Amino acid sequence: MADGVSGIRYPFDAPPAQGEAVTIAPGVLWMRLPLPMALDHVNIYALDDGDSWTVIDTGFASNSTRKIWQKLLGGPMAGKPVRRVVVTHHHPDHVGLAGWFMDNGATLSMPRTGWLMARMLTLDVQETAPAETLAFYKRAGMDPDELARRSSDRPFNFVDCVTPLPLGYDRLIDGGSIQIGGRTWDIRMGDGHAPEHATFWSRDDNLVIGGDQLLPSISANLGVYPTEPEADPVGDWLASCERLAPYATDDQLVLGGHKLPFTGLPLRIKQMIENHHSALSRLLEHLSEPRAAGECFAPLFKRSIGPAEYGLALVEAIAHVNHLYHTGQVTRHMRDDGAWVFQAK
Repeated sequence: MADGVSGIRYPFDAPPAQGEAVTIAPGVLWMRLPLPMALDHVNIYALDDGDSWTVIDTGFASNSTRKIWQKLLGGPMAGKPVRRVVVTHHHPDHVGLAGWFMDNGATLSMPRTGWLMARMLTLDVQETAPAETLAFYKRAGMDPDELARRSSDRPFNFVDCVTPLPLGYDRLIDGGSIQIGGRTWDIRMGDGHAPEHATFWSRDDNLVIGGDQLLPSISANLGVYPTEPEADPVGDWLASCERLAPYATDDQLVLGGHKLPFTGLPLRIKQMIENHHSALSRLLEHLSEPRAAGECFAPLFKRSIGPAEYGLALVEAIAHVNHLYHTGQVTRHMRDDGAWVFQAK
């Protein structure tokens, strides 16, 4: 199946049903787990290591997700244990059940930064929003009603949907390689969506495991958070796309963290670069008048932003104004209400 606009091709018309698997290459199973959000699923993959499985990413830690895993383990994966979990990056929908698999005898392989982030965040439980976090949102120009809600509600905690991680793991290193499913994979790190995001490129056939770094029809969220308020994930993302582009070929089957597996990776990387440059150009025009990040949704997003998407939209807006600021295209000053406002030079 082809996307008539972009030329990106989708060899599989539909995803696997819940609790079932699709064989997408010899010894490679594609499965899908639900998420309780607008992006309502995450893709997971199991690769046959002969006497056991390696699982790529795990889904949220929840009772319902564990039940689906038990169905998968007793169905399409029956007869062999999961001996290794490979996690592409530290976000909860990818690392959520890694600790659960380790408790059941698996080892864990992931990038060092991702492991440190996940372990730190599972240990950092907050019953109320810290003053530093609320100040960050105020400086971003968060909607006052949303800021008031976050001031009173218990904040999201990583441990709400991620099982604790044991002390030990195996580090994935940029430029290294790993043996999975009878193949040798080159490890190449991306950045921007998550620090040190692992992607895997098979030397033996045309498979690429892209996680959220290489997605076919949606843009990975590039967000700035209170932990690093001056970060420039947009710059990191663009640099990663340029760095990965030389390894892309038209015949590679890309197994992403969401949506359908696809081919046409060179074009897709070009699109991802151009999409952000276009968004930055629209934003720069929008900033002919001084505006806070929370007042910059219109030029960045092609849809209305509701309450469910507001948080991700805000951190992405901060990322884009930060990029313009760090590249010297806008100035910044603090408004009387305590929000940073940006204006084109």
